[in-house]
Amino acid sequence: MPDIIDTAINAGSFNTLVTAITTAGLDTALKGDGPFTVFAPTDEAFSKLPSGAVEELLEDVIKLRKVLEYHVVSGKINATNLVQSQKLTTTEGKDIKVNTENNVKVNDAYIVTADVEADNGVIHIIDNVLFPE
Repeated sequence: MPDIIDTAINAGSFNTLVTAITTAGLDTALKGDGPFTVFAPTDEAFSKLPSGAVEELLEDVIKLRKVLEYHVVSGKINATNLVQSQKLTTTEGKDIKVNTENNVKVNDAYIVTADVEADNGVIHIIDNVLFPE
């Protein structure tokens, strides 16, 4: 089974995310043993950002790393283990909040596809990019 990075590449809808991960130098870590839980925004999610925002992030590697690490949680957490008002500490150090009332959300992003298995963890596909506050 492919790792998280190769799973994202093979899906074909995470080109921006994969580029960002590589630019930030996080690709080696996410190819590591893990396990990791990644809340992965699609290319469409990145396209919702204001014009020039993605390019600006790609030029500021420190900020880019913080944003990307805010999408990653250590350990493998399947959707069935996500509960209302749960807080998950990201590898960036800040928490994301789970809301299970109407579909599953993390902060303001809905999980559109849950439990995409990878060799070193699980990917939950989300419809918005998360930003640490």
